[in-house]
Amino acid sequence: MTSSTANSSGIGPFDGLFQTGAAVVSVILFLVAVVFAWTGFQGMELFVVGTEMNIVTGAVGFMLTMFFAIGALIVALFMDSGFDH
Repeated sequence: MTSSTANSSGIGPFDGLFQTGAAVVSVILFLVAVVFAWTGFQGMELFVVGTEMNIVTGAVGFMLTMFFAIGALIVALFMDSGFDH
């Protein structure tokens, strides 16, 4: 190996504050997606909003929230904020 590749100071996943924040947002969105799916499956009402859920609205909420959760996870793994370099 050359010295440039052996001593590179590349940023890894979750090393920066931006990546850690995106990972936290991803975990929170994942938990909200599970709540949507469970609430829709049980046919209950949402906690704060009070909307009556069924299996279709629960599945839609689950898929939409999981889309953003996976997007935030990709941001946490591969993006760099750029302000600290």
